Parts: sequence; structure tokens; C-alpha cells
Amino acid sequence: MIKVEPYIPDEDYDNPAMVTDFYEFSMANCLFLHGFKDKALVFDMFFRENPSNMGYSISCGQDKLTKFLLNYHFTDRDLKYLRYKGMSEEFCEYLRTYKWKGDMYALREGTVCYPQVPMVRIECDMVGAILIETYLLQTMNFHSLIATKATRISGLATHTKRNVMEFGTRRAQGESAGNDGAYAAVLGGCIGTANCLAEMKYGPEVKAVGTVAHSFIEFFPTELDAFRAFAETYPTNVSLLLDTYSIFERGLPDLIELDNELIAKYPNDPNRRVKSARIDSGDLGRSYKRLRKALDQAGKPYIKLVASNSLDEPKMRSMEIYEDAKFDSYGVGENLITSATDPVFGGVYKLVAIKNEDGSYAPKMKCSDSVSKAIIPGKLMAWRVYDEQGQGQCDIIAMDDEVIEAGEPLVVYDLDPDAFRKRREIVPYAVERILVPFLENGELVGPHPSIEEKKAYIKDQLEHKVWESELRPEMPHIHYVDLTEKVHETREALYGLLHGGEI
Repeated sequence: MIKVEPYIPDEDYDNPAMVTDFYEFSMANCLFLHGFKDKALVFDMFFRENPSNMGYSISCGQDKLTKFLLNYHFTDRDLKYLRYKGMSEEFCEYLRTYKWKGDMYALREGTVCYPQVPMVRIECDMVGAILIETYLLQTMNFHSLIATKATRISGLATHTKRNVMEFGTRRAQGESAGNDGAYAAVLGGCIGTANCLAEMKYGPEVKAVGTVAHSFIEFFPTELDAFRAFAETYPTNVSLLLDTYSIFERGLPDLIELDNELIAKYPNDPNRRVKSARIDSGDLGRSYKRLRKALDQAGKPYIKLVASNSLDEPKMRSMEIYEDAKFDSYGVGENLITSATDPVFGGVYKLVAIKNEDGSYAPKMKCSDSVSKAIIPGKLMAWRVYDEQGQGQCDIIAMDDEVIEAGEPLVVYDLDPDAFRKRREIVPYAVERILVPFLENGELVGPHPSIEEKKAYIKDQLEHKVWESELRPEMPHIHYVDLTEKVHETREALYGLLHGGEI
């Protein structure tokens, strides 16, 4: 009889390797005890629908996932807990010195992506393939969700660039969501965040910004006293809040008076002026027009206007279209950091192949009673086909050993269940293999672009490499996703074998 020590919880303990659903340990322990610890498995992470019925998504989170795998390990505390939960002694001892030695292929961070196309492909020994599922999905789903939402709110997707500051940390679902969300929002086009820790973690590209709160104004006897105190402390960065009491009866007159005082005090220093003013309540669109007109008439066109207050892309677009209210910048909080219009990015992680002793791969699939959940089996590779204008025409899911060449005829099968013609022949104008190596045999490979380079990569794709019809806010074009003949036949044959029918 094995004596198991009781496990004493520690709420300050943290090891990302233990961000694992318990069933993953149960499965891995069972397979380990049955002699399969060295069996190599292939899993694909993909999603089935774009959030908010959009025409595209942004793949994000790869760098954090890579760092997680490079540092993957278990501690004595982890093993004590696993014994307490009924895992075998042999399995726990194996985990004591376990290092992640698999292959991770993925879309480049920031790649525009589409349903059913693999975002991440993992090939690893059984333990390293199974136990990372939850962390992988948590990381890729959340980062991709916020980066995708940010491209909409920042106007990057519709070529109506807005200066958007991410203000959502206080309403994020926890500290990690606030930090990771700030990073993903900046990749998606935001110019900064309110979150100081995010800048400390990621650097000046994720810049911490902000003005003042209503409480600061309320602290002083008058609003003008508050404005003066702030200007005295930060004379070259005077950014104020106008709606604590009344925008037009008090806020605007006090703002103009303060700026006149700065002009009188520093007549030869145009940098010591009011830089911006934020409004956070009322009819923002109509207030913008009145404020802009009043400031311009007062000879202060240099004072920029900032809007906040539960904003999202439909509200900003409505103000811009119907009121011609184009604020110089926006602070967007909960609707961005939670992707409130669709707060779930439905990525899944599925076994698609098992490596045989001879080096070949046995395809595996969940066929299900629902055709929509019948996955695509095999060790796969994703390709993007471009048209003559350099824009993505379709994605093709092939077997890893297949090569798609520009100018060479290719038979493909449309993955859309509503497609009138399933089988067709295409001649790709230009092609790109879009799953690239991040880790091979547990070692870091490939380029590692900066945050600015990733931002530029996303911007370039949305401006030049995506069909405009896919960017429509309403009823976007559904990007074509096709299977090669080899993948299609493998899927049909396996489905028939497992389910007694055709897809």
C-alpha cells in the first residue's frame, strides 16, 4: 500500500504547467502505465467560426505559448499534488525530469486566419502532447480574440484608422487577462494601454497612457484649481477631463482659461499648452462638434479631443458617419478587453494522427454524429493561395508531405457544406506555406519579430493581402478553405470506416 501525503494548498503558488484540466493527467497517466510514453501524437488547434460573424480572425498568442513550452517543467509540489490526486508513482517520477521536446508549427503571430485551418500543430511524445491542451487553448483563444476585436475597434480592418487606447484592465477577467489583453490589443492596432504592468512586461511598444479621473477633479475646491494643479505638475503634458460637473458650463470655460494662463506664463514655449481634453459622458458625437467649434473659435485648434464611455466600433462608426465626429483618440475599455460582442474564441485541440514505428502517420479523427464536428485527419500543412493582386484567394489544407506549386494545376474540394461544386481544379497564381516552425525537438527555431514588426505585419495583411469583401462589418465574404484530394479522400475513407457513411 502506497502512503500518500496530504496536499496543503498554497494560493500564492504558480506553475503554468499545472494550468491543466484534470482529465489530461488522468489520460496521460493511463497511457503511460500501458507503455505508450514514447508514442508520438499529432494535435491540431483550429477554430470553427470567426467571432461576431466576421470574415476573418487574427492568430495571436504564439510567442507566449512558445515561452511556456521552453520552460515546461514540474516541481516537487506539483508531483505531491498529483500523487494526492491518484496519479501513479512511476508517472510522477517520470514527470520529475520531464522536458518538452516536441515540434510546434504555427501561423506567424498576427496572421489573418480562417475557420478549420490549423493555427497550431503540435507533434510530441504522448505526455507533452496531451498535458499542454488547456494552456495552449487558453493562450491562443484569448490572444486571438482580443487582437481580432482590436483590429475592428482601431479601424485597422476598415481602413479608417483611429487612435485607440486600451482602457479595460479594471474590467478584465483577472490580472493575466488585463496584461495579455493589452498586448494583443496593441498588436491589433491600439496605440497604448492604461495598464502600467503591461508596459513593464512588454516594453514601450505597449505604452501606458492616460489623463485624470473624476476623483482628482472632485478633490479640489474648484475644477479650475484641479486643472491648475495638474498643469503645474505636468506643464508639457496637460491632458484633462471635462465632464466632472458640466462640459460646457464649467469644463470648457475652465479649460480655455487654463490654456490662456499657460500662454501668458510661457509665451515662447508652445509645448506648454493644454494638449488634450477627454469627455466620458453625454452625447459624445454632438459634444464633439460643439467642443471643436468652440476651441477653434478660441484660437485653440491644437487641443485634441478624446472620447471614452463604453465605446465599441458600432458606436464610434455611428458618431463618425452621422455626426462627423472624428475624435483625435478614444479610450476603449470593457468592450475591447472582453470582446463583449462575442467573448469566446472557439479554438479546439484535436488528435489528428499517431506516428507509426516506420515513421508514417496513422490519421485519426473525431467523426461525431454532427458533420460540422467531423475533424480533418492526418498530419496537415496549411497553404495560402494568392491572386494576381497579391491578396489571399483561398486557404488549402494539405498533407504535410504534399507540395503546392504556383502555376501547377491542383484538384481541391471546397470545405463549405453549402458549396454548389465541391470538386474543382485550380491553378494557383502564388502560394505560401503558412504553418511555420517555432520549436523543433524542443529547440527554438525561426525568426522572432518585435511587437512593432508584428503590428506592421497585421496592418499590411488587412490593407493589402485580404479581399475587401472579407472585411465588411456586415455579411462579409466567407473565405474559401479547400482540401487537397489526398486530404479529402483520407477524411472520407476514415469517416466511412468509423461511421458507416460519407461526410
